Amino acid sequence: MDWFRARTAGVWRGCVGGALLLAAIFDVPIASAARIALPRPDHVVVVIEENRSFGRIIGNADAPYINALAARGALMEDSHGVTHPSQPNYLALFSGGTRGVHNDFCPQRIEGENLASLLIGRGLSFAIYSESMPSVGYLGCKYGPYRRKHNPVADWQGGNLPASINRRFISFGPDFTRLPTVAFVVPNQDNDMHDGSIAQGDAWLARYIEPYLRWAAKHNSLLILTWDESDYGSLFSNHIATLLVGPMVKPGRYPQWIDHYAVLRTVSDIYGLPALGETATAKPITGIWKHETPD
Repeated sequence: MDWFRARTAGVWRGCVGGALLLAAIFDVPIASAARIALPRPDHVVVVIEENRSFGRIIGNADAPYINALAARGALMEDSHGVTHPSQPNYLALFSGGTRGVHNDFCPQRIEGENLASLLIGRGLSFAIYSESMPSVGYLGCKYGPYRRKHNPVADWQGGNLPASINRRFISFGPDFTRLPTVAFVVPNQDNDMHDGSIAQGDAWLARYIEPYLRWAAKHNSLLILTWDESDYGSLFSNHIATLLVGPMVKPGRYPQWIDHYAVLRTVSDIYGLPALGETATAKPITGIWKHETPD
């Protein structure tokens, strides 16, 4: 069933888009209950891990911190990457499409709107924090365990994005009051479970993300923890873990089908941004918020 849903997700999004178009043509009102006013966190931090399927993470004794987070927040039980390999998933989460990229080739040069450019255009802010990147605005393809294929900002840098938002992880915290409106946090390949173990990635999150979460609980800030793609044990379903944790979230396990486009649509709707690419027909994450109201 997971395989079927993953393979037919694009068809479903197309059907939703067609329904909305017909409603507009024939002036049919959309039920207000279908539109939810989402909470507006002061900050959203999206942490992206690598190449592990849902079943390898949830319930695994090697990931005690992540499983504790799942109990503290909303665990999306039917969450999926959009493709394989890594790079196009990061592009999807950042810009609403894979941009014709089907591999991990570096460097890429991409134009057009993205989450960062839309936020900046609205007077808000964005930054990506990449572990082991040697300097702000670095455009090299790799440096030690850093990989540009996990850093979509670099592909737009010098176009509609400034080098200043392409930051080193060392500047993430400890003063979280300096966070931008939305931040992507990308561990290096040793700590994101790509080359290192699940236990190593779990310990990294406990060390570096828990201090942020303790601060977030008192400062209206939201964590989204997700994976770029599954491992090859669930190649076709691309079933991954996605967790949302923050003071605005109702803890629980939620069955809503989501993918990277749904995550991006959620962040876009929170800040009143236009829907990017494939997110135009994606459904934002609902049912998990403490104070959801009809819009």
